[in-house]
Amino acid sequence: MGMSVTISAATEDDAEQILKLQYLCYQSEAELYGDYAIEPLTQTLAGIRTELGRGYGLVARLGDEVVASVRGSVDESGTARIAKLIVHPRMQRHGLGGRLLVAIETYFAAELAAKRFQLFTGHRSESNLRLYRSRGYAAVANRRIGPRLTLVTLEKEADTRAFAASA
Repeated sequence: MGMSVTISAATEDDAEQILKLQYLCYQSEAELYGDYAIEPLTQTLAGIRTELGRGYGLVARLGDEVVASVRGSVDESGTARIAKLIVHPRMQRHGLGGRLLVAIETYFAAELAAKRFQLFTGHRSESNLRLYRSRGYAAVANRRIGPRLTLVTLEKEADTRAFAASA
């Protein structure tokens, strides 16, 4: 009998597992862009703890192992900035990233009155772009970071009626 994946709020106790998972997950992004100095690969444990303390995070667990995570925060304008949606390579393409995205959107809309959601990814990260577009996000800006990387900012409005119904 297999174990089920459970999603819950991330705590400071999860920070070390999140850091290790983040390092693993961003290897493919670093390879894609030829840059192993990207922020998710250089972020420290203290940096993750700070992010969790300032915002909100979720983890997905398979037993005791953190196999996916997402973090974000809502600013004073009501924009929820969602970041670092990661799923362990062996767990990808099973809908877990989409489940985490919906869960954090639902939290931000219901608990923090988010009016819109915003996230970003690299221009060559086709699987990320495909996921975000399938969830209603549209590109609103591009920002060239270096010779090999352009960040694509995607956004969508919060449908508060849908989130209220699911809460």
